[in-house]
Amino acid sequence: MNFPFALMTALLVSMALIPLLMRLAPHIGMVDMPDPRKVHSRPVPRVGGIGIVLGSLVAILVWGSLPGWMPAYLVGSVVLLLFGAWDDSHEIGHYVKFVGQFAAAMLVVYWGGLSVAHFPFIDDALPAAIGQLFTVIALVGVINAMNHSDGLDGLAGGESLMSLGCMAYLAYLAGGTDLVIVAGAVIGGVFGFLRFNTHPARVFMGDSGSQFLGFTVGTLAILLTQQVNPSLSMAIPLLIIGLPIVDILAVLAQRVHQRMNWFRATRNHVHHRLLDLGFGHYETVVIIYAVQAVLVVFAILCRYESDTMVLGLYAAVCALLFFCLATAEGRSWQAQHGLMRRTTPGMLERFAARENLARWPLGFIGLAIPAYFLVASIALKQIPYDCGVAGVLSAVLILAGFLLSRTTPHALTLIRLGVFSAAGLLVYLTEAGAGAAGGFIADLQVGFFVLLALAIGLTIRLSREDEFHTTPLDYLLIGIVLVGSALAQELENGLDVAAVIVKLIVLLYGSELLINRVGQKSGPLSLAAFVASFGITAR
Repeated sequence: MNFPFALMTALLVSMALIPLLMRLAPHIGMVDMPDPRKVHSRPVPRVGGIGIVLGSLVAILVWGSLPGWMPAYLVGSVVLLLFGAWDDSHEIGHYVKFVGQFAAAMLVVYWGGLSVAHFPFIDDALPAAIGQLFTVIALVGVINAMNHSDGLDGLAGGESLMSLGCMAYLAYLAGGTDLVIVAGAVIGGVFGFLRFNTHPARVFMGDSGSQFLGFTVGTLAILLTQQVNPSLSMAIPLLIIGLPIVDILAVLAQRVHQRMNWFRATRNHVHHRLLDLGFGHYETVVIIYAVQAVLVVFAILCRYESDTMVLGLYAAVCALLFFCLATAEGRSWQAQHGLMRRTTPGMLERFAARENLARWPLGFIGLAIPAYFLVASIALKQIPYDCGVAGVLSAVLILAGFLLSRTTPHALTLIRLGVFSAAGLLVYLTEAGAGAAGGFIADLQVGFFVLLALAIGLTIRLSREDEFHTTPLDYLLIGIVLVGSALAQELENGLDVAAVIVKLIVLLYGSELLINRVGQKSGPLSLAAFVASFGITAR
C-alpha cells in the first residue's frame, strides 16, 4: 500500500512550497490583517492552504489510481482552491463562496457518483434524488464547519489530522486502498503546513486550505460508510468529523436565537469561549484536541455499534463540553493563564543564558544530519530503479539551487526541496532493508535519532529567534503518527511505517532549522544531500 509514499510526497512538496508562497503573499494580496474578532496582532500570510492542496494533489496523482469518484474529487478540490484563494486575496463574501462550495459538492455527487444511500435509523435505502440532495447539503455543511474551526494556530489542521487518520485506519482494515492513499496524501500536506503554523503562526491556511480539508473529510466519510465498508454504523461520521460539526451547529443556533445574521462572523465558537475563560492559546488548542481525540477513538472502538449508541456517545461528549463551558461562564470562572509557560524548568533558562552552551545542540545538528546523509548513502546496497530516478531529481534540484543562488531569491526553495527529497529517500531505503542490517546497527540508528531529536528540541526551546518554537502541537503530531501506525500494524516488505515517518519528521525539522539559521550558506547540509543523492543515482 502506498500510504507512506503518498504522505511523504505531500509532506515534501508542501514544506518546500509554503516558504516560497509566504514570500509571494504580500505581492498577491494574500495577507490576513488583524481585526477585533481575530486573535493575531500582526499581518500573517494566508497561503498555507495552497501548499496543502498542491502537495496533496501531487501525491494523489503520483501514487493513487483514478476510480470513478476520484476525478470529480480532484476537480472539486481545484474549484475550492480557486475560490478559496480568491477569497483570501479579495474577501469575496459568503454567497460567492457558496457557489464554489456547491459546485465542488455537486461534482462529487453527480459526476463522481458518491452519495448517501444508507441513513442512520433507516433500514431501507434512500431514493437516489433525496440521497444526492442530502449529500450535497451535508458536504457544504462540513466544508463550512471546518472553515469556521480555523480560528487558532494549528486548530483546523490538527482536528482534520485526527479525522483523516481515523478514516485511513478504518479504510485500511476494509481494503479501501484509494481512500487510504488520499487520506495519507492530505495528512502529509497538513503535516508540512503545520510546521509553519504552530503558535505564533508564520502562515495561515486561509479558506483555500480549510475548505479543502472540510471537502476531503466529508467526501472520505461518505465514501467510507457508503462504499468501502457499509457495515459500519451510519452515524459514525459524527464521531469521525467530531467537534467542528457541533461547534458550527451551536453557533448557528445561537445566531438564530439572537436574530443575528447567520453568516456574520462572531466570537462565539468553542475556541473563542475557552480564550475568554482565560485559557492561553496553547491550552485552548490542547483542550480541543483532547475532545476531538476522544470522539475519534470512540469512532474506532464503536464502529460496529448501533446508530443509537454512536449518536448517544457523540451527544454525551458534546453535551459535557458545553455544560462545562456554560457553567464556567455562568460563574465567571477564570483559568490560570499561561500555566504551561510558567512550569518551564528553570534549568533550561539557565542553560540558555550561557550562549556558548546553547550553541552546542545546534552544532551537533549541523554535524549529525550531513553525516547521516553520507553514511546512510554509503551503507545502501540495493537501490530500486524508481528510487534511483528520485535520487537524480534530488541531485538536480540541489545543483540548480547552487547555480541559481546569485540570480534568483527562490534558489533556496530548490535546495530545500532537494534536501527534503534526499532525506525521504534515505530514510525509506534504510528502513526498507536496502542498506545494512539489524541488531547493533539498528540500535545505533535509534540512539542517533533520539539524540538528534533531543538536540532539535533543545535548539528550538533555547532559540531567541522566531523561526522555530515548540508547542503542544509538535508532540501531538508525533503521537498521532505513533498511535496511528500502531493501530494499523502495517508492515510492508519489512517496512516499519511509524519509524519511517518519525525519522523523516526529525530529519526535516533539523534540516529546516539549519536552512533557516544559515540560509543559502548551509554548505555542509546541501553538499552532503547532493553527494548522497548522486550516490543513490550512481548505483
